[in-house]
Amino acid sequence: MKPHPLDEDLALVRQTCARFAREQIAPFAYEWEEAEAFPRALYGQAAAAGILGAGFPEALGGSGADPLGPLVAAEALIEGGSTGVVAGLQSLGIALPPIVKLGTPEQIERFVPPVLAGERIAALAITEPGAGSDVAGVRTRAVRDGERYILDGSKLFITSGMRADVVTVLARTGDDRHGGLTFFVVERGMPGFTASRALKKTGWRASDTAELGFDGVRVPAANRVGEEGSGFVALMQNFVGERLALAFMGHATAEVALRDALAYAREREAFGRPIGKFQVTKHKLARMATQVLASRTLNYALAERMRAGESPTAEVAMAKNFAAEVAMAVTYEAVQIFGGMGYMRESRVERLARDARLLPIGGGTTEVMNELIGRWGLGL
Repeated sequence: MKPHPLDEDLALVRQTCARFAREQIAPFAYEWEEAEAFPRALYGQAAAAGILGAGFPEALGGSGADPLGPLVAAEALIEGGSTGVVAGLQSLGIALPPIVKLGTPEQIERFVPPVLAGERIAALAITEPGAGSDVAGVRTRAVRDGERYILDGSKLFITSGMRADVVTVLARTGDDRHGGLTFFVVERGMPGFTASRALKKTGWRASDTAELGFDGVRVPAANRVGEEGSGFVALMQNFVGERLALAFMGHATAEVALRDALAYAREREAFGRPIGKFQVTKHKLARMATQVLASRTLNYALAERMRAGESPTAEVAMAKNFAAEVAMAVTYEAVQIFGGMGYMRESRVERLARDARLLPIGGGTTEVMNELIGRWGLGL
């Protein structure tokens, strides 16, 4: 399949990220997956290549504010065969936007450039043991005490949480379910802040995923992002970008698996001929290619609308759900085409099949997305 056409600047982003994936990720993907971690030095290498700065203004140390930049980057980086590495490198893409949108110039200058330079790692902390897709159920609480807030609670399933230097935390500052939520930046080393355990996962194994604890953490009022109660609206806007990024990861995961399956079907022989010559395999690959193209086309169409300043919440939810379905279906069939080798952990399609299973869960479950589609897209 031909790649989606891009303008010159975005084509360069794709080329840079694809080369980085081939040279800096693919040779080590299996090792990092088994170790359930990748070297911290990779952040600096990605920053030097301009990858971490995609989507952020050059004035902040970014490589351009085009919102398509980080989406194209994620798509190309999947080529490395470890979605966990991509998720870890790009956790800044969900951690920094609330700061850029709501923060003061001093906060933005303090927290954003060091992350884009690969010197510090950023994470976003929303989910809790009792609040996942229903973010209005957040119970982590911040109580004002003079020039500080006392933060108590816990967060769960936090990407980059174990190694994060700065964590953008959503906490409750009021009793209103939606209007009582506020963002704070919590920094490593603040007394009472702990990354208590690294979580074992089915997929995305190379990314660190943590449970965080906040026990009387005294957060300076200067680390409050925006006014009290501004967190929910900013988070909803953040979710649109995150969900489209997950959709891009979905079609990219499927596309890489399709390419691997197609190459294998041309080489692997059974009964005296390549398995791709058998109608059952040929038709399977044709259906896989159709699914990938449909998902990719939808995702890019929505990305262009966001690039034009729109916020198509319901349509992005549709795209995320569809990309998740495509990723799971295509990777399943890719494993089937590979047969026994597709079940081996050293196989890229095996890793991609495990990674795909998170897509209907992360960033809002399929069920919650359908509720949003029904409400905002269908007026039900």
